[in-house]
Amino acid sequence: MKRKILFLMLSAFMYLASGCSKFLDIEPVSSATDENFWKTQEDANSATNAMYALLRKALNQGNGMAYYAYGDLLTDEITSSTNADFNPIVNMQLNTAVAASETWRPAYQLRRYDVFYQAIDQANRVIQKLPKMDENAFDNVSTRDYYIGEAYFVRAFAYFYMARVWGTVPIITESVVPINAVNLPASKESDVLDQSQADLTKALTLLKWSNIDQDDFALRANTGAALALQAHLSAWRGEYADCIEAAKSVLEIGEYSFVGRDSLNYRSIYQGKSNEGIFEISQNGENEGTNSGIGYFSLAGPYFRSLTDPILRISQDYIKTLFKDSNDKRFKSVFDIDYNGNYALCTKYANVKFSSNASNANAIFKNNIIIFRYSDIKLLMAEGLAAIGKTSSAETILNEIRTQAGLPAYTNDEPLIEAIFSERARELFLEGHRYYDLVRLYKHFNVYKFPEGKMNQSQFNAKKYLWPFDPSLLSTNPLLNQTPYWGTVNM
Repeated sequence: MKRKILFLMLSAFMYLASGCSKFLDIEPVSSATDENFWKTQEDANSATNAMYALLRKALNQGNGMAYYAYGDLLTDEITSSTNADFNPIVNMQLNTAVAASETWRPAYQLRRYDVFYQAIDQANRVIQKLPKMDENAFDNVSTRDYYIGEAYFVRAFAYFYMARVWGTVPIITESVVPINAVNLPASKESDVLDQSQADLTKALTLLKWSNIDQDDFALRANTGAALALQAHLSAWRGEYADCIEAAKSVLEIGEYSFVGRDSLNYRSIYQGKSNEGIFEISQNGENEGTNSGIGYFSLAGPYFRSLTDPILRISQDYIKTLFKDSNDKRFKSVFDIDYNGNYALCTKYANVKFSSNASNANAIFKNNIIIFRYSDIKLLMAEGLAAIGKTSSAETILNEIRTQAGLPAYTNDEPLIEAIFSERARELFLEGHRYYDLVRLYKHFNVYKFPEGKMNQSQFNAKKYLWPFDPSLLSTNPLLNQTPYWGTVNM
């Protein structure tokens, strides 16, 4: 089995490194194995595992920062960066010139979505190949169908994620062999979201609450992960009745619960597979970890001895304003404002291991990427309830979160919907949600809270909130148009 997984992954990574003459020349990552592959349940499991590995690679583009670059760096959470590649991104100067040959540069990688399409292609292969396999190769038919459900989930997640980042992207629902590869125009954002919804609806008919292997809980899709994605997709579209229904199903099943907000317990969320974890990208396994990523860029001093100052700067004034009550357990557990007088440290990702005690020892950060968790879905349900006028129920959920943090009940010191989003800002700080939260807050509730220096309302209305495509994509695919705002500026 290990040999087959290795072949799948090497094929995937070699394809990315090789480049291609056409933007969507997507080579199936396991095409070379087809003749002797797709024979056993072990093969099916290996092929399904490869989807998650590719999704992990997509979210780790840009020095391990893609997930946080898209979800956090452009918001009020981060004020500046000492890194020459990331400071323009923090300042939302997403059109910064990068030579096409400099494929290692974060801006280059973050403006492309090649690896997302490799994950989609692998999902397409699972969807196409598994129904043709002999049913007797599986423990039972429901096991085979579960793997197919995971493929629909991964494809739904990838299209939803890309729709939030770029808005319009091509839709591909079949594995494309190189000889038939074609350049495709981008579909409308609504069509991309419709595709995500169709895939998610199908996934929910095939998945179960329990994973095939219980050790995969939160690390691979199950019904809880699919419903959490449904809640986010519905909220993004402003379809709050559907958001509430999906969130309610997740919260009432009893599979998830709060983790205590005291320091050691709270940080366990980010190490992965905590009671709150609904869907995560595994990076904390025995043979896993990253030597860059969010831990490297956000830590310093006693939490990461290799750096005296953090690369990403968090304003102390912002943190003190956000956490108005200094008794907030989350503030005490994962923020340090004493190390330096100019900025705060967020220590959520302080799970770092060194290869030795030497000063030049290699650091490995072992933190999962937490995509969906219990508190996130709780507050998303509160958002939905407030949106449809059920304020009392929304306040009840809001106060559950506040109680966990050791805070008093909500007292109307700010409008309810803004209080819910402020609570999300405290609860989900540097977890890849703030950017999308600010987009929803303005689009659905007409409350604008993006830093004016990064993006004003006029620029938002011109869709600056969508990322640009890298010019290298436009030059290789004549059917692809630049995203709206970025098509009006010099790239």
